[in-house]
Amino acid sequence: MSHSLDISHAARPQAAAPVNLSGLTREGLRQALIEAGVCPPEKARMRASQIWGWIHHYGVTDFAAMTNVARDMQAKLAEAFTLARPEVVERQVSKDGTRKWLIRTAPGIEIETVYIPDVGRAGALCVSSQVGCTLNCSFCHTGTQKLVRNLTAAEIVAQVQVARDDLGEWPSPKEDRRLSNIVFMGMGEPLYNLDNVADAIDIISDNEGIALSRRRITVSTSGVVPQLQALGERTQTMLAISLHATNDALRDVLVPLNKKYPLEQLMAGIRAYPGLGNARRVTFEYVMLKGVNDSPDEARALVKLISGIPAKVNLIPFNPWPGTDYECSDWKTIEKFAAILNKAGYASPIRTPRGRDILAACGQLKSESEKIRASALRAMMSVD
Repeated sequence: MSHSLDISHAARPQAAAPVNLSGLTREGLRQALIEAGVCPPEKARMRASQIWGWIHHYGVTDFAAMTNVARDMQAKLAEAFTLARPEVVERQVSKDGTRKWLIRTAPGIEIETVYIPDVGRAGALCVSSQVGCTLNCSFCHTGTQKLVRNLTAAEIVAQVQVARDDLGEWPSPKEDRRLSNIVFMGMGEPLYNLDNVADAIDIISDNEGIALSRRRITVSTSGVVPQLQALGERTQTMLAISLHATNDALRDVLVPLNKKYPLEQLMAGIRAYPGLGNARRVTFEYVMLKGVNDSPDEARALVKLISGIPAKVNLIPFNPWPGTDYECSDWKTIEKFAAILNKAGYASPIRTPRGRDILAACGQLKSESEKIRASALRAMMSVD
């Protein structure tokens, strides 16, 4: 007796998702058009320039809207590529005007992006570079979400596009724009995803597209020292350092990455950062934790640590989150700390907490959907 195996319903490999042109650099876009047979090589640069303007200056999401592109070419583009935005799972607006979006870029891939009005020239967008984080900084809510993966350049650029959709900023304004600055201070460590971060910055800063000056883009790192030189050379952006302590013993607890790249190495890397000077000062971020790092002695130690570096210090009142044991320093303590820095010649603005009521403040980002998925799974298991 013979048996045969019916595999007619077996799982088949799914076709690769179409490439989203929003995440390609100019050269990447040109090459993609050639490889897809959309246009011959000799015309690819001109066509890429046309399409680039529609995507990044006008913000279109439909190839049919590209009125100076022939219809047969529009059809070829639609067959080979996509311009689709990711799904906005949730949009929240704080009482202070801060906006937070939970964005789903793929199944199981969700990130948070925050727009903060009245920061920088007009308003700053805090973008994520990874889903989750590996750094486990003890005061940071984001660090409690395990790393899933790096974001692609398209997924990073999409955060800017979603914000501009919501703010009504297409075509790209040259003046009076509401989104004037971008800070890589959301979920993840940007220097662990430098290739995609650098490509996204090239796209965002292009003068024929979104056209944000590189001096209005800041990349914040917890101190991945070997990548600092490459960051400066590849992006020419402003540098921010998530510091939070003035000695290795305390920083090892607050920022565990310090065990790999201690302060002596970090400060040497900062001093060698390409382009560092009075016109491109480094920003040191320092979260104020009650009874932990907020004493006058710590302020004086901070002055000594950063001596000679063109810098400013952002003092960040700790933003509480569920389950944390840390507390925010008293306001008078923060002001006294700032006064010591100011006397030493360092600008030390105290960052006004924004979006706390929607968990959109610094250190609070974490995909709430992670909790929802976990609770749904438990419910399913109880039914079984």
